[in-house]
Amino acid sequence: MARALSSDGDTVAEAVVRVSGMLESVFTTVQQTCEQTTTLLAHISVRGRRPTSADLAQLQPLLREQLAHDAKLISGTGFIAEPGLLSDVPAWLEWWQTRADGKVRPMLLDLDPDTSAFSDYTHWDWFALPRTTGQRAVSGPYVDYLCSDEYSLTLAAPVVMDGVFAGVAAADVYLRHFEAAVGPALRRIESPAFLVNPRGRVTASNTATQLAGSLVRDLDSAAARGEVVLHPCGAIPLVLVTAA
Repeated sequence: MARALSSDGDTVAEAVVRVSGMLESVFTTVQQTCEQTTTLLAHISVRGRRPTSADLAQLQPLLREQLAHDAKLISGTGFIAEPGLLSDVPAWLEWWQTRADGKVRPMLLDLDPDTSAFSDYTHWDWFALPRTTGQRAVSGPYVDYLCSDEYSLTLAAPVVMDGVFAGVAAADVYLRHFEAAVGPALRRIESPAFLVNPRGRVTASNTATQLAGSLVRDLDSAAARGEVVLHPCGAIPLVLVTAA
């Protein structure tokens, strides 16, 4: 997508800084999980065996600390294993989340592909995008039926061991928390403005014509025609779209 300047000047620049700074802080949490998982898997590999779900329990202190440290923004965090990585189960999520009552609990899913309740997470964008691109991803907003039944964003990054994809580290942000964090900056922009992820899904907006969750197509073409202006949010995989 092209980069250009907006007639809204400083307010657009301030919104970009606000969005990128806030989400970079969440990605810092994701990166912590990446690094600790990679270290854990490396130690197990040196012992000449494959990891188990019990090994991943060693991530729990870090995950609980992350939830406690950023409780107003991060609602869930953890590592999701590539199917076949572990020796004792077909798939696994070492995932902890803050429930509505404020208590931190692990998420327990049926991950046995031979059962009717099997939850196949590999097709979800937050897993598929980092696996196929090797890059960080912002997925959603979507209704998180696996974890919270809340409208959410998931920020994820690949975990790679010796050049082989091992899974993703990720963190969930409720959409209502994200909108509360970036909404004031968007509303200071006088023209219509909205944020989209790489799929073209709107994540936050200051206009009723582009509601969060809606899809926008062909933004690059619209920018080439001079209809909109695209403002990348630094290294964050979101773009702020404003009227030309």
